[in-house]
Amino acid sequence: MEDDLDYVLDDQIGFLLRLASQRHSVIFQKNVVGKLTATQFATLMRISEHGEVSQNHLGRLAAMDVATIKGVVDRLKAKGLVQTRANPRDKRRMSISLSDAGHQIIGDLKRAGHEISALTLAPLSADESQTLVSLLKKIS
Repeated sequence: MEDDLDYVLDDQIGFLLRLASQRHSVIFQKNVVGKLTATQFATLMRISEHGEVSQNHLGRLAAMDVATIKGVVDRLKAKGLVQTRANPRDKRRMSISLSDAGHQIIGDLKRAGHEISALTLAPLSADESQTLVSLLKKIS
């Protein structure tokens, strides 16, 4: 039995977002400094923006659940890019900040991030790029 509804996969937002995400991932992996994952990159950027933060707050800032952010922080700590310490106000919480090595690479990471965004958006005009980013923020 043939369905009466037209459904063209190439016109579906989920499919198109996945394709765009895959394209961006390839660009990211070719251009990121220090061979970081996207989640590690986002975590470092959030720490850079906010300074010392609790692990729970960092997870919310970077849009990651508790288990994921813990693993990301552990891997960044093993790379020497972040440091942790017990929160002075609440010993049950960990405070996370950039290490000296983390501070040293932030400028390179930001430059790479701008380049990655530019390469991802290269097929679009400046106005289209601005519109796309604005619309993605609206549905995120």
